[in-house]
Amino acid sequence: MATIGHNNLNAKLVLLGDMGAGKSSLVLRFVKGQFLEFQESTIGAAFFSQTLAVNDATVKFEIWDTAGQERYHSLAPMYYRGAAAAIIVYDITSIDSFARAKKWVLELQKQGNPNMVMALAGNKADLEDKRNVTVEEARAYAEENGLFFMETSAKTATNVNDIFYEIAKRLPRAQPAQNPPGMVLADRPAEGARAASCCS
Repeated sequence: MATIGHNNLNAKLVLLGDMGAGKSSLVLRFVKGQFLEFQESTIGAAFFSQTLAVNDATVKFEIWDTAGQERYHSLAPMYYRGAAAAIIVYDITSIDSFARAKKWVLELQKQGNPNMVMALAGNKADLEDKRNVTVEEARAYAEENGLFFMETSAKTATNVNDIFYEIAKRLPRAQPAQNPPGMVLADRPAEGARAASCCS
C-alpha cells in the first residue's frame, strides 16, 4: 500500500514477469544507473528503495524485484500483497514472455490490491531487429486491461526512469487513512467510580 506523510509517500512496488525479461536490469538501471550485460537470475526476490520528487511530493519506492523462474511463483503473492504498484515486464523479442506477462496481469486483477497502479513494460526495446511482440498488440492489451504501457530498455536506459515517474504520478494521493481490520478501540468516559480503581 501507499502510506502518506507530509507530502511524503511510501509506496511498495513489485516487478513481475518471466525469467530473463529484464526485471532486475530495469531496477538496477533505475536505482543505481547501472547495466550489467550478464545479470544473474534473482533467487526469491531482491529489495531496493529509491526516492523521487514528483510535483509537490516525495515518493519513496520500496521495490521488490521477484524471481521469474516458475519454481518461485508460489512466493509472489507474499511480495505483491499490499503493493501500491506493479510493473509487469516482458521481453519484446519473446512471445512466451508476453504470454506470461498476461498471466501475471490476470493474477493481480484477481488477487492484488484493487487500487494498484499497474504498468506493462515491453523491455529490451534496443533489440528492435529481433522484435516478436508489436507495440500495437501490447498497447491494445494494456488499454483493455487498465494498465499503462511503455517500451523500455535497461541497456540504453530508454524510458526506465519515465515508467517509475509515471507510476509515482498515478499513485493515489489524498486517500483517507483506512482503519485497519480488527478491533476498533474508542475512548469512552469512565462509568462511575468503579472505573477509577481496579480492585476494591
